[in-house]
Amino acid sequence: MKNVMLSIGGRRFQVSCTPGEEHHIAALAAKIDASARAAKAVDQSETRMLLFAALVLADERHDLAERLAATQQSLQSAMERDAMLATSIDAVTQRIENIVTRLEGEADHA
Repeated sequence: MKNVMLSIGGRRFQVSCTPGEEHHIAALAAKIDASARAAKAVDQSETRMLLFAALVLADERHDLAERLAATQQSLQSAMERDAMLATSIDAVTQRIENIVTRLEGEADHA
């Protein structure tokens, strides 16, 4: 395990993480710190500051989850439209092939 020193809201915290995740943990802490500092700017207690930071991050996560769901729904609709279009193209292709076969048959008999 590796130890990483983080600074959040003007306080330092030491946390353990698996080797190689130090930069990821530090980046997460920086995001929490930014939210915590914004809360501290309005003279919040440490507990309220961290609560505010958690709420801001939870709200961002919620918004991203909603955007992801909307994107997935839009993608699903596009895939369904593509499938219907492919089916239509296949039907038209089959009709053209039938016409060509019939015309070739008529040309052979002429």
